[in-house]
Parts: sequence; structure tokens; C-alpha cells
Amino acid sequence: MGTLFHEGSGETGIHPRVAPLPGEPVVLKRRTSAFAGTDFDLVLRALGVESIVLTGVATGAMVAATLFDASDRDFGLTVLSDACADGERDVHDFLMERIFPARGAEVLTGQAWMDRL
Repeated sequence: MGTLFHEGSGETGIHPRVAPLPGEPVVLKRRTSAFAGTDFDLVLRALGVESIVLTGVATGAMVAATLFDASDRDFGLTVLSDACADGERDVHDFLMERIFPARGAEVLTGQAWMDRL
């Protein structure tokens, strides 16, 4: 097995354009859900965060797992449909159109979300 997406590989680094500012928390994700085995929930609660915006690769895996976990933790949810991807387009579309809204998530394009800010 290669090192693609393994801790310490270049693919898992934080891009300099979105690097955290000094003092900002960084949560190292090691499982499918961003909440599993991390202190992500604690960090968000300590900051007073009540809703999150999800993006990512593997709509049917990482994004879905994090969304379901966040939903169970009562976070408000928005998913940016054009900032997520899956190797199976029909899986991506089904989740965006049927499953995520059924779990209480608002599904928007990135531009629609930015227009609301």
C-alpha cells in the first residue's frame, strides 16, 4: 500500500493559502468522520459553533460520514455541492438531492453560499 493520504504525506498537508493563523486549532482527521477519534466536537463547542459547512472528496464516504455524525450532534449543516466530489457521480447526486436534505442539511453551490455571506 502506498502513502497517498497517509499522515505526513504531501497530500495531507494544509495548503498555504488556507493555513491556520497562529493560535487557531488544527484537528488531525484519521477516520472517515471528522468527529471520530478527534476532539473536533469539543473544539467547535468551545468556539460556540452551532453550524458547519461541509466540502470534500468522497461524497459517499468522508463527507457523508461527517455529515451523519454532525447531524447526530445537532449541528446545523450546509453542504456545498460543487465543492464535493465522488468517483461515482450518481452516488454524489443521490446524496446531494435526497439523503443530505433528508438529514436536515441545506445543499447549496459554493456561489449560492457565498452570496448569502
